[in-house]
Amino acid sequence: MQRDAHSALTVGLILGGALLMAVLDLGTAATSALHVPDFVVSLVGKYLCYAMLALAVDLVWGFAGILTLGHAAFFALGGYAMGMYLMREIGARGVYANPHLPDFMVFIGWKELPWYWFGSNHFWFAMILVVLVPGLLAFVFGFLAFRSRVTGVYLSIMTQALTYALMLAFFRNDMGFGGNNGMTDFKDILGFPVSARTTEVGLMLLSAAILAAQFLLARWLVRSRFGQVLVAVRDAESRTRFLGYRPESYKLFVFVLSAVMAGIGGALYVPQVGIINPSEFAPGNSIEAVIWVALGGRGTLSGAILGAVLVNFAKSWSTTAFPGLWLYALGGLFIAVTLFLPRGIVGSLAAGLSRLSQPSAAPLAVGARPEPACHAAPEPAP
Repeated sequence: MQRDAHSALTVGLILGGALLMAVLDLGTAATSALHVPDFVVSLVGKYLCYAMLALAVDLVWGFAGILTLGHAAFFALGGYAMGMYLMREIGARGVYANPHLPDFMVFIGWKELPWYWFGSNHFWFAMILVVLVPGLLAFVFGFLAFRSRVTGVYLSIMTQALTYALMLAFFRNDMGFGGNNGMTDFKDILGFPVSARTTEVGLMLLSAAILAAQFLLARWLVRSRFGQVLVAVRDAESRTRFLGYRPESYKLFVFVLSAVMAGIGGALYVPQVGIINPSEFAPGNSIEAVIWVALGGRGTLSGAILGAVLVNFAKSWSTTAFPGLWLYALGGLFIAVTLFLPRGIVGSLAAGLSRLSQPSAAPLAVGARPEPACHAAPEPAP
């Protein structure tokens, strides 16, 4: 019952908070004290997308024991798939007025559209790419790594090398994804202007709904028999293998699922921030996501969402107030959490509430002795 209440509270806060913000943005005057500015709506939408990335990281790290330092790669790949569609939506409204090629391709002298861009002008095809590209990469990488039984710090280094290699590749102009500048200057999505106030609110609400759906899916998965085996793999992989299970299959499935979740977050992120470039692949972004999960509470799911929102809110505020100190604050935060809150915020609160809910034994009177336990005599065998 407590777990169901916890899940309902998390979903209620996500959806209720997003709806309230939408009402205060669209339904109040700009001069009202209750009005939420448009830039705040965009920031919240971005935080919700980061929360999807954190949720994906918590699913593999908190329940499968896979410390991934490269999940930003899947987030960025989903963003690039969406960016391809948004660039094709510009059409002849670009700087070079070319209806067939994006502006950056015309600028570098390309004459025709690369084959891997075919179909990207259709929204449904772009959504397939959002799911397929991160999922396929995660499947290939996970299959090779888990079959070879690569674990621990070696697997973490490999995931970090993966996202770093992708970052270097996407910086190249001949990759056909905008090189260093990436993709930007988006006009509309499904016919709706990207910069319109209602579109920004709609994307924020959609992000909240998908985040809530991902949370419920992850919660259902970890509570199922599959999730129990997954936790057993995390805690004692060799013993789980001796019991007849195939740990690599369980880890591969949850790794691919988390990659798809991160890719969807990246696809929603791009139209809300208005740009996608290779810096999204930077290993530091993946490390930040791990810090979000550690702060909120590893293995709690809701803690990952809370950590992503809190850290990014603090980042937005501190980079404006103290721009030169943010990285030191982030490093100090990670050290403080490791030393004083090893279970994270949600994990520590849950442990404290669990101790308070346990009934304590009544104290004995002075001089009294505890009564011996009475055991019924065993019945004679027939």
